[in-house]
Order: sequence, then structure tokens, then C-alpha cells
Amino acid sequence: MITRTAAELAAALASGETTSVAATRAHLDRIAEVDGAVHAFLHVDAEGALAVAEASDARRAAGTTLSALDGVPIAVKDVLTTEGLPTTCGSKILEGWVPPYDATVVRRLREAGLPILGKTNMDEFAMGSSTEHSAYGPTRNPWDLDRIPGGSGGGSAAAVAAFEAPLAIGTDTGGSIRQPGAVTGTVGMKPTYGGVSRYGLVALANSLDQAGPVTRTVLDSAMLHEVIGGHDPLDSTSIDQSLPPLVEAARQGASGDLSGVRIGIISEMSGDGWQPGVLTRFRESVDLLVKAGAEVVEVSCPTFVHALATYYLILPAEASSNLAKFDAMRYGLRVWPEEGASAEEVMRATRDAGFGDEVKRRIILGTYALSSGYYDAYYGQAQKVRTLISRDFEAAFEQADVLVSPTAPTTAFKLGEKLDDPIAMYLNDLATIPANLAGVPGISVPSGLADEDGLPAGFQILAPALADDRCYRVGAALEAALLDQWGGPLVPPEENLS
Repeated sequence: MITRTAAELAAALASGETTSVAATRAHLDRIAEVDGAVHAFLHVDAEGALAVAEASDARRAAGTTLSALDGVPIAVKDVLTTEGLPTTCGSKILEGWVPPYDATVVRRLREAGLPILGKTNMDEFAMGSSTEHSAYGPTRNPWDLDRIPGGSGGGSAAAVAAFEAPLAIGTDTGGSIRQPGAVTGTVGMKPTYGGVSRYGLVALANSLDQAGPVTRTVLDSAMLHEVIGGHDPLDSTSIDQSLPPLVEAARQGASGDLSGVRIGIISEMSGDGWQPGVLTRFRESVDLLVKAGAEVVEVSCPTFVHALATYYLILPAEASSNLAKFDAMRYGLRVWPEEGASAEEVMRATRDAGFGDEVKRRIILGTYALSSGYYDAYYGQAQKVRTLISRDFEAAFEQADVLVSPTAPTTAFKLGEKLDDPIAMYLNDLATIPANLAGVPGISVPSGLADEDGLPAGFQILAPALADDRCYRVGAALEAALLDQWGGPLVPPEENLS
């Protein structure tokens, strides 16, 4: 039951082979069995999930469904508000906070009949690339429990990889869906900015954050994307335009025909710092796309080399503004340093106790970048480079229908290996950050296991804004070719989870 894809599970529900209650209970049992080792979840809502599953079964018995995924259980990253369930963003400053409303993504999941298994672990306020910055302890990679599952959404990726959930929701600010997908052997999709509502997504950086699917197959991702995507009047950045036919594109790609599709290899995404095994799997994947009929061209995006520096000026600046609301006055943690302390003293003590080191580091960086005398030199300049990066994308997409690269420079590194070296940690997002700066969609599809360590590597596909269907078509074609080569999907060794 738990090893079935979401599409397979949906088909089994539709045929009457199984029930949503049985599927949901099987995944809850799996969570109870392995999550002590993986720590993918911060909160499990067994009672709520089973109640939704019962309602789904009743609908099917009456001959109606709410969506193609009605009754298929799902996990949600703990950065999306959930009415009646805790939302902590992986931070002590929000410990125990229960929102009075649902994020639009969560509301759409409920309206589509998906039982929500619980909330998944994450780097605090989505600041990190390893899920080691969670205030509630790190998540571990199901492929090797001594290694990281990526971040900030390592909990969602690990839950899917460990068969604790067939589907999950993540968020991607600089690669936080795609990079965890790469290192856990799962599929992670960052939609076009504004293509999925951000209402109820606790903001890290408003101009970069985007919610999206975390799944085991490209088709599952397309099915979930169609549930959560589309215009939302509650989000001022939401695009008032219908989604392209994502499921249709995934099914078309799975046929293995990419005739007429131009694949652009980004020349700046290789060289020093890239693990040889990751590059080998990448080149093999490109060869498979060529065999499927695609034409390959090399494109240059020279400003991409400045994307990391640009991102780490824009993101901290927006984060310092967004996190100012955690002031100990309205909600969340409140620490009294002494009797009769002033509001400022309470605020200082609360933030000192409630925020972790990485969050404090980025708040300081962002506040400095926005301060008088430095705004134009840092934040203003970064926004100009962001425009140049967008122009590089536009020029590249005149030569190619999609752009491809490895998703992450390396496979999963060991827990603690880069925790005390922020710069080394930031480099994990080298390939994923440009898409967030430009707002274009991107998907990471497993490309095989690296020779050096036998750990998953990821293949990234980027498309122009609003052309998310191209990601699904090319991703599904690659997935189909690799499945033929592997003889089956990538599955982490079960003995790792005991």
C-alpha cells in the first residue's frame, strides 16, 4: 500500500480495491514505525486525517469525488498555516501556535478531499539547506540516516522518500523543494512565481517564496500541482491566468517522445565544486533525452555566477522585514527577563530565546543591507543584478525550450559537516537560486545514484514563466527513460530505517 504512487493509489481508490481509511491508516502506521529514526514530522494528526478519509470513502460510496486525488493522504510543510493544527515554522518562537485559518494551498487540499497526515520538519523559517536548523532537531535522509535530507524542506522530502506519505507540500525560496528532492531521490517542483497562492505561507522572502509539490513521480507532481495551483484573489502576487495542462504534459512526456524539443545546457553549471558522480549522471540523462528526440544546445548565462551573492542580499533583507512581526506582543513565545521589564526588554529577550543562530545571522545581514547609507550599495545593487539574471533567462529561452543542469552540486553530505560553515552551506543552492530570482518554474527529477557514495543525484529542468508544462513533459520523458534503465524506481534501503 505505502509503496504505491499517488496516481496508483488514486486508481485503487477509484476501482474500489482499497479505501482511503485503509491507505491513510497504512501511512500513519508507517510514520509510527520509522519516523523515530527519520524525524520527518513535527506534528501528526491521525484523528483528523482518518476523519477526512472516512468522508472520502463515503463520497465514493455515493458515487461522487472532489478530485482525482480525493482520499490520497498528504503531508504539509510546517510553514503553511493550518486551522486547528500547530504551525511552528520549525522555530521555538512559534511553539504551540495554532492558526485560526488555512493557507489557500491547505484549503484547496481540503476541498479536494486529501487527508492531511501532519506537518513536516524544516529549517527554522525556511532558512537552511539541510533541515539541521530546525529548533526541534534535524530530519535524517532515508538513504543514510547520518546524512542530511536537504533543506529547508527536508521533512517533506524525507517523508515521501521513506514512504511515510505518497505526497507532500514544500516551499521553495532558493531551492528548498528541488534540492531536497535531489538528495532524497524524490521529485520536487517549484512552480512559476505566482502560479500557486502564497496566502497563508509564513513569509521568508515575499518575492522569492513559492509552494509546490514533493512526490515520487512526475505524474504525481503534476496531479498535485493542478489541485493547489491557479489564481487566488487573496494573494496580490497571484497570476490571474489558468494553469497549462500539466497532467496531460506529464502523460505526453512519459510516452518518451521529445521530438522538436530544444534542451539548453547551462555552461556555467559545471566545473570546480561539482561532484564528478553528479556530473556523470547528468551527462547520462542528457544522452537519454537526446535518444528521446530532443535537440541539445549549449547556452551561456553569465550573470548566474552572481546569483548566490544577489540572493543572499535580497533574501536576508526581506526576511529582516518579515520577521519583525515576531515581537512577543501579539502571538507566539513571550519571555520576561525580569519583573517590570519594558516592552523592548521583553522583545529582546524573546527574540534571543526564540530565534536560532541562522535566523539571527540573516536578520543581522538583512538589516545591515537595508540600513541608511548601505541600501543602494547592497540591496539596490542586488536588485539590478536580479534584473540581469532575468534577462539572461530570456535570452537563453530564445535558444532553448527548457534549460537543464544538475539540481545540486553534490549528493547529501553528513549531518554536522557544514553546520559551522554558512558559506559552504549556502553553496548547495548554487544551481537552484537563479530560478527563484527570475520567478521561472523548475523541477528536479532523480537522475540515478552517484558512483562515489551510492546516493541520489538530481536533474533540474527550468522553463519560461507560465510554461510549467514543459518541466513536466521533459521530466516525465527522462523519468521513463531512467526507469527502463534502472528496472524500477529509486528506493532507499529499508534496513536504514530500522
